[in-house]
Amino acid sequence: MRMRRKRKEEEEAVEEEEEPRLKYQRMGGSLPSLLSTDAAASIAIAERMIALGTHDGTVHILDFQGNQVKEFSAHTATVNDLCFDSEGEYVSSCSDDGSVVINSLFTDERLKFDYHRPMKSIALDPDYSRKSNRRFVSGGLAGQLFLNSKTWLGYNKQVLHDGEGPIHAVKWRTCLIAWANDAGVKVYDMVNNSRVTFIERPRGSPRPELLLPHLVWQDDTLLVIGWGTSVKVAALRTNSSSANSTQNSIPISSTKYVDIVASFQTSYYISGIAPFGDALVVLAYIPEEVNGEKDFSSTMPSRQGTAQRPEIRIVSWKNEELTTDALPVHGYEHYKAKDYALAHAPFTGSSYAGGQWAAGDEPLYYIVSPKDVVIARPRDAEDHIAWLLEHGFHEKALAAVEAGQGRTELLDEVGSRYLDYLIVERKYADAACLCPKVLRGSASAWERWVFHFAHLRQLPILVPYMPIDNPRLSDTAYEVALVALATNPSFHNILLSTVQSWPSTIYSSLPVISAIEPQLNTSTMTDLLKEALAELYVIDTQYDKALALYADLMKPEIFDFIEKNNLHDAIHEKVAQLMILDSKRALHLLIQNRDIIPPSKVVEQLLSARKKYDSKYLLHLYLHSLFEIDVNAGKEYHDLQVELYADYEPRMLLTFLHISQHYKLDKAYDICVRKGLLKEQVFILGRMGNAKKALSVIIDKLEDIEEAVEFVSVQQDDELWQELIKQCLRKPEMVGMLLEHTVGNLDPLYIVTMVPNGLKVPRLRDRLVKIITDYRTETSLRKGCNEILKTDCVNLLIKYYKEAQRAVCLGTREEEAQAKTEESSSTQESERGSSARSVALKSRTRGSGRCCLCFDPFPIQNVSVIVFFCCHAYHVTCLTGGSDSVNLEENVINTDDDSDEEEEDAPSGGSRIRCVLCTTAAAG
Repeated sequence: MRMRRKRKEEEEAVEEEEEPRLKYQRMGGSLPSLLSTDAAASIAIAERMIALGTHDGTVHILDFQGNQVKEFSAHTATVNDLCFDSEGEYVSSCSDDGSVVINSLFTDERLKFDYHRPMKSIALDPDYSRKSNRRFVSGGLAGQLFLNSKTWLGYNKQVLHDGEGPIHAVKWRTCLIAWANDAGVKVYDMVNNSRVTFIERPRGSPRPELLLPHLVWQDDTLLVIGWGTSVKVAALRTNSSSANSTQNSIPISSTKYVDIVASFQTSYYISGIAPFGDALVVLAYIPEEVNGEKDFSSTMPSRQGTAQRPEIRIVSWKNEELTTDALPVHGYEHYKAKDYALAHAPFTGSSYAGGQWAAGDEPLYYIVSPKDVVIARPRDAEDHIAWLLEHGFHEKALAAVEAGQGRTELLDEVGSRYLDYLIVERKYADAACLCPKVLRGSASAWERWVFHFAHLRQLPILVPYMPIDNPRLSDTAYEVALVALATNPSFHNILLSTVQSWPSTIYSSLPVISAIEPQLNTSTMTDLLKEALAELYVIDTQYDKALALYADLMKPEIFDFIEKNNLHDAIHEKVAQLMILDSKRALHLLIQNRDIIPPSKVVEQLLSARKKYDSKYLLHLYLHSLFEIDVNAGKEYHDLQVELYADYEPRMLLTFLHISQHYKLDKAYDICVRKGLLKEQVFILGRMGNAKKALSVIIDKLEDIEEAVEFVSVQQDDELWQELIKQCLRKPEMVGMLLEHTVGNLDPLYIVTMVPNGLKVPRLRDRLVKIITDYRTETSLRKGCNEILKTDCVNLLIKYYKEAQRAVCLGTREEEAQAKTEESSSTQESERGSSARSVALKSRTRGSGRCCLCFDPFPIQNVSVIVFFCCHAYHVTCLTGGSDSVNLEENVINTDDDSDEEEEDAPSGGSRIRCVLCTTAAAG
């Protein structure tokens, strides 16, 4: 049996421990001293006090802390039962001495009734204090249930039931009285004065004197019965008849009947029972085991000294155990099942929802043993959190606190314990992630944990969670964090992101720089660490050092960094890196700042750059860009440029050779020969004065007669023409091509006469026909052009002669100002008007601004002026005075919009204004 029990205990230990529903506390105050000389026998609970009956017949009135408030020496033997009225003003007791005593708690009123037989149960009318009849029921070993009520003549004793054995328990709720005797449980309706139902005693249950039945009204309609190992829940119904009865209903009255809504057997004796929301609290007494099985057949109690601890079990109406707690009762080894009692504080249970009671409405349970009273109460949120922490469920505990369970002050405590647990378990990442939630706005707590993580060499894990504002920590905390990141290559990426994200005002960069600089030339220096160091240099305004690191890292942002901080002086040694990184932007930077970064420095660095990069191509790009901006800026490198062009951009070499005057011809020629650049060879040979060799290259290698003709034409050398013809005569095809391309440069007849007899020239006939046709066409075109030229000359002379005879009328200064305004608003001005204004100005200059008749200056008289193309000018009044027959307004020519057709149609003998001086001179 012991082996089985040990094995079972091991199996239970393996199972996951469930959280208890109740918490327990021994009642203190005066109780320990009271029970040191006596033993508790019964208990009753009111809303404001507790009544405790002892074996010596005393009734003690206690507060909820166990302090004695009153004491009634009511009996001379064991107090078997106690009962309060609903107002808690009266307490009744019954005893083995055969008496029933009712005491007022607030007055001296005391009633005592003698029945001469041991009384086992009593129940006051819930309205005892409010009604004048002062009813109560009691019963005992006599087997009679007495209803006592006050009348005018005294108390009337009425027997409600008799003849079925002793009355072991009685409970009164509203108008219903439930009692238990040897036969079972009965319910009596005081309104109808009739019995409602009878529930038979469970079969096989121990005799009632060995294990008492327990009755509890859960509410006005639910009666809970615990008897032996049986539990039943009876629901009272109304307005039903016997025809509606079911298997589980036992209707007795026409107005009320009972349904057994729950019934089950237990594996233990029931020493007390009480409601727990929608479940039940059972005080369990574990019977002895016989051959490894519990013996329920024996009605005898356990042998002295071998009893087990009593247990509080919370079970559902379907006998599902929700929790089990063994009670640490003093002297439990010597107690029998009937030595225990369970009472609960009155409560409706209506505030119970979702497994929780409303604040202040939680039930209290009192477990009574002869020498001890244990108080059980539902565990609250803080108890739940404490249990979670005790069993290592720290995350759940923290979640419960955050959900608003328990006091807000618990967050710090629970969080701190959770962090300690994670640190002990070496779950540093989880601990770091938890810190913002737990530490929140406490700067001192943050700093304490920062240095604790640093002591554990785990600070890099915490850095991403460190606050930079609200709260802001000390500079030292941030500096220690950055140094910790810098010393571990695994966290260099976090270091870089941290330096970029943290404000530079919350720490000093110098301590961090000092910690990183010794690693510059070691294996621990990574690119990420270099970039972080560069960021720190920027924060510390050491831009030159930052630039050097950015260049080594080939960061594309380096160009913006240079421009932003004006670091052009600092890039002398970083030209190659910049060109390799982004040649386009680097070229723009170097060319624009060539006065600061001379070409010699750039060329030197590019020539000495690492071989894995095509530094010569980068050099070509630089020199080409420099040449395009300033031809003479890099003239000392033009020889080098010839080679670079030949290697990388041969198509641009010829243009370079045409423009530049600073390269050596012979060296350039060798390069072109080596690279097979024929046109470039021709150009260089021409510059060297070796035109014949150049011509030979054109004819023999290029085979481009058109270019040869062009080359010879440019040289303007007759001998070269002879050489061209001579070389072409070696190739009949070249002779035909020469005939086609020399028209206008050389007489084709001369070429034909030079052709040896018998030389077959391909397509000679067609080419000669074309030459003759082209010659005739050219001759015809020249003749036509000459005829057109002669006609245009005659027409222009006639037009000029007519223009010279015209006169222009110039108004006064006011008229001129108005005319100017009108002219500026027009979009176009005629050519004839422009000629007139220029003549007028010329006339004023040549005539010294005087009238050719009166010789007065024009400004003296505010009159209009007539100007002729012969550059003579007159006042209008002077001119009309000398020619009265002339109508000035009709004959002065308006030069703004007259057409040539009108002039040609005008009669030659018409009246016109003519220059007086010129006409007189012509007549003379």
